[in-house]
Amino acid sequence: MIRNDQELAVTRERVAMFERMLEELRKTARSEEWPALSSGYRVEIERMQREILDYLVHTPPGPKRTTAA
Repeated sequence: MIRNDQELAVTRERVAMFERMLEELRKTARSEEWPALSSGYRVEIERMQREILDYLVHTPPGPKRTTAA
């Protein structure tokens, strides 16, 4: 569960890292092994994406900044 903007940034980096790993594996994996090989990465990426969306949708924004006129 993401609790703050720092954790949000870290989770986004992890998603990008998993996507890069999956992209590299695509270059060398055999087609018959691909579904089994990629499924774990996909599940983890989807889990982290759900966490990101949950945080963005369910966490109220911080106080609004106002400028003195």
